[in-house]
Amino acid sequence: MWHTLTIQLRHETADDIAAIEAVTTAAFADAPHTSHTEQFIVRALRVARELTLSIVAEERGQIIGYVALSPVTISDAQGRKAEGWYGLRPISVMPPRQGQGIGSRLMEQALTELRAMRAAGCVLLGDPAYYARFGFQAHAGL
Repeated sequence: MWHTLTIQLRHETADDIAAIEAVTTAAFADAPHTSHTEQFIVRALRVARELTLSIVAEERGQIIGYVALSPVTISDAQGRKAEGWYGLRPISVMPPRQGQGIGSRLMEQALTELRAMRAAGCVLLGDPAYYARFGFQAHAGL
């Protein structure tokens, strides 16, 4: 079934929090290589006021996708810390809507906003084959 992407991307509001948790839980329910804690990580980051970017994908008043970014500390082998780096927390899309480009749109929006903030870089844990298309490279040292 073909869906016209009438999806709006916007920053989260307080009214979105329960829907974000539901989307994140559903998105990873059957995913391999998960400890099913993604929604708790996002919740803890929100409580700690560490969500720099929190972006939802909304269609007809329903949250169907989500991505978040928060500051991270990157150190080299000598222990020198790099400033201005962010960690991408899970990209979540409701299972019936996965594979329709919603996750890609969320990723592009997140990266666009990071560039506008002049971030030094972004790291994530995920499938190298998927994230390579956005310019990410696997790095065994991280």
